[in-house]
Formats: sequence, C-alpha cells, structure tokens
Amino acid sequence: MTKIVPMQSLYCSAQDENRICSFDIEFLTEPTTPLIHPMSRFWLINSGEGTLLLNNRRYTLRPDSLVAVLPWQITDIVEVKSPLRFFVLAYYFDNINEIIKTFYNPGNSPLSIVQAMSENPVVQLPPPNREAMNSLFLQIRDEIGMESAPAPSDGAPESESAAGAYSNLYITNKLIEIIICFIRSQNPAGRADSRQNPDPSQIFLYLYSHLNEKITLAGLSKIFFMSESAISSYITSTTGLSFFDLLGEMRIGKTINYLMYTDFTLEELAEILGFVDSAHISKVFLARIGMNANEFRSTYQKVGSICRIQDRRAYYSLVSYIYRHYNEQLKPREVAQKFHMSPRELNRILLYQVEMSFSDFLNYIRINRACELLLKTDKTILEIALEVGYSTEKTLYRNFLKFRYMSPGKFRQTIRLQEPAESADLPNLL
Repeated sequence: MTKIVPMQSLYCSAQDENRICSFDIEFLTEPTTPLIHPMSRFWLINSGEGTLLLNNRRYTLRPDSLVAVLPWQITDIVEVKSPLRFFVLAYYFDNINEIIKTFYNPGNSPLSIVQAMSENPVVQLPPPNREAMNSLFLQIRDEIGMESAPAPSDGAPESESAAGAYSNLYITNKLIEIIICFIRSQNPAGRADSRQNPDPSQIFLYLYSHLNEKITLAGLSKIFFMSESAISSYITSTTGLSFFDLLGEMRIGKTINYLMYTDFTLEELAEILGFVDSAHISKVFLARIGMNANEFRSTYQKVGSICRIQDRRAYYSLVSYIYRHYNEQLKPREVAQKFHMSPRELNRILLYQVEMSFSDFLNYIRINRACELLLKTDKTILEIALEVGYSTEKTLYRNFLKFRYMSPGKFRQTIRLQEPAESADLPNLL
C-alpha cells in the first residue's frame, strides 16, 4: 500500500516566519524517506556521494552538485554511497521569481524560471563556479545565521538595526545571483528526457503554478492524461489530502507569502490565489493558521509592496480570454487592442503570468485540446486541427512536435489515459 508522503513547513524558517530564506547544514549517512517541499530550496553538496529521487527521476549527488527543488516537489535520497554533507537554502520562490521578471529583465526577454529550473534540477558545478556558489551560500549564512544554531539575540529587533533595514535587499540579490548561476551552469545534454507521459508527481508543481485559475480534476485529466479518479487517488495516497484540501493548503502557503511581502488587499488576494472572495480567504486562513489574515499581516509583515504589479485583474482577464477563445483566429495585435495595450505589453504580461509568449501560450492550449480529442474521439487529424483553431493539418503537426516531441498520429497510437489501478502502481514514487 502506498504510504503518505510527509510535508515540510510552509515557512522558510521556524525561528522567524517572515524571513525570506533560511540557511542550514545537513549531514546524511543513510537514505531518507520521501518528503514534499511546499517551500523551494537549494542544496549545495559539499562532500559524499548518493542518489536523489526528485519527482520520480534519479540524479547522482556528489561534491559540487547543486540541486534546485521547486515548491511542492518530492525528494527522496534513496542511496548514500558515502556520507553526504550539504548546505540548504530554503526561500520563497514566488517572491524572487516576481522580482526577477519585474525588475531584473529590462529588455522583457522571454524568461521562464520555473521551466529552466525544473528541466535540469541537478547541475555539476565546475571549480570556478563552485567557489563562487560556495561563497554566495556562506554570505547568506553570515547575514542570517544558521537555522539549527540560532545566534543569541541582543534585544534589538533586526528590522530596527541599520544592517537589518537592508538585510532583505541584500539576501534577495544573493538569491537571484544563485538562481542565475544555477541556470547558466546547466548542461543541455544532461536534461531529463521529456518525451514521455507527464510525470504524475509534476501535478503538485502544476497546481501550485496555476492557483489563480479555476483548477478542476477534469482539466488536470486533459493535461496529464490520467482519469479524474486516478488523479484524485494519486493525490490522496501521496499526501493524505483530498484534491480540494491540497489546493487549500497550497493557497494558504501562497497567502502567507503575499501577506508578508506585498500590500495586496484581501479582495485582490482572493482573486489572485483562487479563493471565492475575501470572506473565504479569511475563513480558511483562520482555520489553518489560528489567526485572521489581517492580524497575521500586522504581526509579521516586514516589506511593503515589494513587487507590486498594477492592474492584476486585467492581466488575469487577458489570460482567461485567450484560454477560452483558443479555437478562434486570435491575433496578438487584435487581442492587445481589446485590452487597450500594445502587442509588446501583451507579450510582457503573458511572459510574467504564464511564462510563455502569446504564440506559445495559444499553441500550448490548442495542443492540449488536440491531445484530448486524439485520445477521446475518432476524428481525423485534419478535423482536430480545424476544431482547435488551426487552418491546416501541417500547422497542428508542427506545433505538436514542438510541445509533445512526436506526431499526432504517434501520440494517438502510443498514449492512453491512465486509470486508478495504474496510478496505484506507479514505480519509484516512494
């Protein structure tokens, strides 16, 4: 029988809930058990050798390995050949990701931090990069101390000291530098093969990345090619939570982040995070955390409006419009005009919201819909192409290769919906 995977804390630090990151050192002599990480983290391996199972894929850990774990991913060190010692940085991914896209990308280049970090989550650093990375980790340690060895307090709150006033800014810049160095150190040849059925363990990261949308089991079924009951069964057997309880847990985690680091109203947060309204967010937050949202904010907030993006409602409306009208002949200029913006601004918003350009996002939705029709209907490929918004079969074929790495015909022959009995026997998840 499948065992429930325990979850780590929704906070970076048990010492100080409003820290944007924490530093610690771990030492392992034996394999671990699987663990779900609501909070993102980096591991920098100092010594030892072992094997990591990250979202059902195996990676070798050895000195100079740098591991990126994104929110709600599952890790399990299944083998320890020699004792492992490594630095651990836990941090608020959404906060840093938002800052990178808003303030560190003046040319509005197409950045997808999630995709870049998840495609190849373990990199082997060459000596110069290793020395620089080690220095970055230690600079953060020197700034905030070790989580497992808290420094004695001098009685003055950190935020009131001269250094504390700039501490978050200092740490944020170090975290951004680590992320950029990690991405630039990736070896394309070492990336995991994505030409396969979507890994069910990726459901958690997908949910976390789309909390502002109306997420349903039916929608997940189309994306992961599993039946609704198989997805529900997998979530419950892995986390011990129902589908809706898991969404609530994820939304509370993001709510904590937004309450501490932005000045969004509860009404705005309800829309951004997928709650029904501000009353709903207050009720859920009180039940889970033990205090109401406004009380939590007044107690823990340290940084106001750190990365405020105006007109969020319009941005989400834009994404929803494309999603609901994917089968129409949408043109970027016409859609931009509808929302009173330039095509350049349209692409900037989409890169920020969904990490895709207008063309990629539209084709992504169309290909997902085409996959569903290929599996559930006997329609010809031309009929499916026309139904999802393409004018020719060749256009569908070209985009299908881009997003699924195979032809529509091969997809129909080799892929099938996964049923609950199959999901119960998924290999290497635990």
